[in-house]
Amino acid sequence: MDNLYSGVLTDQDAQQLCARLSVSPAFCPQQREHALFCFQGMDATVTYFPKRRRLVVQGRGTQDFLRLMLPEALSTTHDNAQSTSTSPHFGVDESGKGDYFGPLVVAGVYADAQLEEPLRRIGCRDSKLIDSDAQIARMAEQIKILPGIAFEILCIGPSRYNELYAQTGNLNKLLAWGHARVIAALHAKVPACPRALSDQFANERVLRRALDQYHLPVQLEQHPHAEQDIAVAAASILARARFVDWMNKTSCAAKCDLPLGCAPHVLDAARRFVTVHGADRLRDVAKLHFKLTKQLPQPPPDQHSGRDSNAGHQA
Repeated sequence: MDNLYSGVLTDQDAQQLCARLSVSPAFCPQQREHALFCFQGMDATVTYFPKRRRLVVQGRGTQDFLRLMLPEALSTTHDNAQSTSTSPHFGVDESGKGDYFGPLVVAGVYADAQLEEPLRRIGCRDSKLIDSDAQIARMAEQIKILPGIAFEILCIGPSRYNELYAQTGNLNKLLAWGHARVIAALHAKVPACPRALSDQFANERVLRRALDQYHLPVQLEQHPHAEQDIAVAAASILARARFVDWMNKTSCAAKCDLPLGCAPHVLDAARRFVTVHGADRLRDVAKLHFKLTKQLPQPPPDQHSGRDSNAGHQA
């Protein structure tokens, strides 16, 4: 059954797994009779019974746990847990898709057995779990200068974003376009890499169709919680750092606060921006298909103005 795994662990492996889950923000300890430890997270319950050295993982997230968490914690190899973090692969993630202001940034990172440990020493993890944007910026610079690293960053400024969204009419198609473009660019840098891993943000076929247009010999994998993978985590840091940098520079240039998210205070900021710069300039800083746009005075028509110098910028 895909939602149930039972396997034998050595005492050393059990200790390593317990230590890893104890420090992971994604898992919470639970009480379970006769168990040495029990944790819940990633839509799975992970329990270890020391008497028979039996690890039991159950829940709809079982396969994701086996694929993304178990291999990194163990010193031995288990038949039902194939590692994605030590074998060569690309990891891809994005930032800005849920923010009214700012670009959509897609980043990708190549990782293998030699790069895994340096990336872990930097502290790579899902950028949403990192305390400050300043720390993310520092980590992004450290990632970029690692020997042997390959990365790609695609920053789609709001003006270009609005044009693409008008063409596709679907955020998932736009995301797939960006992810496929980043994977193709990474493949040009590391042609021997056989696999790419992305978070599952839509129907799997959407991204697969977008990537098929490049005719690359790359196996595509899409998993929920893919940020647990070291390459995807590094990509999430690069994407977030570029997004925040764009926001800070644009806020300063516009002399207007451009807050994150799409909560009521964002609507207030959008009204102030329109008052200062006019409704027609909103497309240069905001994603116009958000419902928030309809609450603004004189919303601009959904056409490309061609004024966004940041659109489509790549590192």
